[in-house]
Amino acid sequence: MFIVKIPLINGLGKTKGCERAGNAILNCLKEIHSNESGNVIDSSLLDLEEIHIDNNNLEFSNKLIYENSLEIFETKPRVVFLGGDHSLSYSTGKAFLDYCNSRKKQPCLIVFDSHADCMFPMKEPTHEEWLRKLIEEGFPKESILIVGLRNVWKDEITFLRENKIKTLSISNLTNELQEMCDIIMEFSNGKELYVSIDIDVIDPAFAPATGYPETGGLTSRQFIYLIQRIKKMKNLRAVDLVEINEKKDKDKITVKLGAKMLSELL
Repeated sequence: MFIVKIPLINGLGKTKGCERAGNAILNCLKEIHSNESGNVIDSSLLDLEEIHIDNNNLEFSNKLIYENSLEIFETKPRVVFLGGDHSLSYSTGKAFLDYCNSRKKQPCLIVFDSHADCMFPMKEPTHEEWLRKLIEEGFPKESILIVGLRNVWKDEITFLRENKIKTLSISNLTNELQEMCDIIMEFSNGKELYVSIDIDVIDPAFAPATGYPETGGLTSRQFIYLIQRIKKMKNLRAVDLVEINEKKDKDKITVKLGAKMLSELL
């Protein structure tokens, strides 16, 4: 598994601190000696890279992320992107789309998030708009699934309905987790899979250090189960993990969960 740190933040000042998450997660990973599959974790042996962006120049940074991500998709079988906030998923997602189109493969995007991130986009989309921008630029609507929604703006509801974007609510997940996981895997069958994880899909009791915590989310145990199932999918090409704000973390609860999630992907 190739791991890439992307310390991009474009959350209108509300996500400052997320740029430090990648290093914080990797430091906590050193304390994990093996994952639940019994695989030994040696952080010194990780295949690791960082895209050195400039958060004062978002146009340049998005271009750099896109170019580097496209090269990664062309040369690496699997990659984990460590954010950063969710705005980075616009550039990595666009690179993934272009890679799939160039190889005549069908892309699939599954987003775990308590929010839709489909507000009307700026030129350089923030963490509240990245998905809408990606859809407007050609990512196939029928190949997108948003999982875990529980607080969506009225305009976003309209956009999702008009574009027939598929969603799985948090109540679906918590009531029938195994069945919903089967549905997620079935949805991506036969496609190249990109999974985007906003840490706020998890309840703030388990992941408090994020910009927009929403009560009523998944437990950390439930999400680890999902990660373990997703890892086994042969068509999985990329995962991003975003919106962990190390500056807001108490006792490293959220960062440690991020490290645990990463370890289960290794």
